[in-house]
Amino acid sequence: MTPPVDVTRFHNAQLAPIAPGSVTIRANITDDGPGRSIEYASYSAALLRELQRVDFTEARDDSEKSDYVARYTLERSVLSAGGARSPVSVGVGGSTGSRGSGVGLGIGIDLSGPPKDKIVTDLSVRIARRSDGNVVWEGRASIEAKEGSPASQPGLAAAKLAEALFKDFPGESGTTIRVK
Repeated sequence: MTPPVDVTRFHNAQLAPIAPGSVTIRANITDDGPGRSIEYASYSAALLRELQRVDFTEARDDSEKSDYVARYTLERSVLSAGGARSPVSVGVGGSTGSRGSGVGLGIGIDLSGPPKDKIVTDLSVRIARRSDGNVVWEGRASIEAKEGSPASQPGLAAAKLAEALFKDFPGESGTTIRVK
């Protein structure tokens, strides 16, 4: 089970509908560390798949002038679980009544271990017309998943974020929705 994705989109599709056409996908790479190129390839493929689903076509190479350029930014960060708590709790209770009195003692031991950090993945996409550079659509999607869970892995996160971002394209402008 994957966590929900928060999505916000902006566009003027009511005034100027977005006509599907050919698109080139470009990553705004801010961190080109080891392994990032494979991760970015996963996001590029997921975005292309979703853009094709909403009737865009892939521009095969740079020499072909696409109608649109889709630029995306990917950010992954760790949300610390923090707040260390004691794994042992003790409760004491007592009562008195017409038949006597009593005292009780309860001990609880939490065997679940410390809470896990969360991996927050944010994907931002801007689609601009190549001819004049005007942005016709932009959106942001964000997912939080426990560290080590399948949803925190780049491949699954890429597919989930891209699918949520282009659900009901172009979507309602300026409204944040939660996609399950």
